[in-house]
Amino acid sequence: MRKRERQPAAERDDLKETIMLYYAALFFVIALVAALFGFGGIAAGAASIAKVLFFIFLVLFVVSLIAGTLRRGP
Repeated sequence: MRKRERQPAAERDDLKETIMLYYAALFFVIALVAALFGFGGIAAGAASIAKVLFFIFLVLFVVSLIAGTLRRGP
């Protein structure tokens, strides 16, 4: 079998730098989209939906907690 040849250190560094720049650009685009939604009127609508969902899931959690304790018995 033939051994794998190792890449030169400079080539590995270039690859790491390219990957890092890719992720920096990706997070920049995500931040721009988040700013677009946050500075617009969508944020208020999303916050009200989040509040409603929070209370729905809170009620479901309490109901399942009570049902679990009743199922076990004393």
